[in-house]
Amino acid sequence: MDNHYVYILASKRNGTLYIGVTNDLMRRVYEHKNNFVKGFTRKYGVHTLVYFEQCDSFDSALSREKQIKEWKRKWKLELIEKVNPLWQDLYQELIAGR
Repeated sequence: MDNHYVYILASKRNGTLYIGVTNDLMRRVYEHKNNFVKGFTRKYGVHTLVYFEQCDSFDSALSREKQIKEWKRKWKLELIEKVNPLWQDLYQELIAGR
């Protein structure tokens, strides 16, 4: 069973949000943080991992990503603040838990 992740990056607390899917969360966030990914996250400085959840398959991760993207902004902020009320960069936790 492969693990896949839905993740949310933010430019700052209550700032610009980016929602993505990956099968390697550490690598993908590293790429965003170092501007290896052309496009939205580089253009708007969206580099802080504020939320992620693990899914059992690519299809379930993709479905969840689409669901969250359709949500009102308020709901997305509530989702983040439920697990990360201080909007800390969760990437540091990933590195520490390696």
